[in-house]
Amino acid sequence: MVKFLPIFATQIIFLLFLLSSFTKIQVHGYAKTMNKNLMGLKKEKLTHFQIHWHDIQSGQNPTPISVVRPPTNTSTNGFGIINMIDNPLTAGPEMSSKMVGRAQGFYALASQEEVGLLMAMNFAFIEGKYNGSSITMPVIEGSGLFRFARGYVQARTHNFDPKTGDATVQYNVYVMHY
Repeated sequence: MVKFLPIFATQIIFLLFLLSSFTKIQVHGYAKTMNKNLMGLKKEKLTHFQIHWHDIQSGQNPTPISVVRPPTNTSTNGFGIINMIDNPLTAGPEMSSKMVGRAQGFYALASQEEVGLLMAMNFAFIEGKYNGSSITMPVIEGSGLFRFARGYVQARTHNFDPKTGDATVQYNVYVMHY
């Protein structure tokens, strides 16, 4: 069996050489340029989502949970508070409209003088064609149908109740993906 090993190894090396010439892979030290067709990446397309993000702080099941609340805070706007979220995403502004996914991540009050939010979250879709896919906000990546995604988001407050802290925000998400 040892006699066949050199012949088998030569055939493997030749096959790898042949495949690399066919696929047009170029190796540059620690990185290589690949043919996007081999990864199943077809024509790039632009998708626009208009969805509504519900931050529900009131009631029995709040969707944000405060994970950091500074012990001494002289700021009038909550500077330093960090909330972990699992917020519903719906097709319309009403909570009763069709749920299309969940926003999972966190937001932090990041300014001492004004309302300034630092937000990082995934929009995880649970409905239709995009079920099982997610987009990372800001749009820098994705999973499922959003592999290699990039894009931008425009957020606009639809409703805010200062008594309860509940908010509905309309998100217009523009995603370039394959």
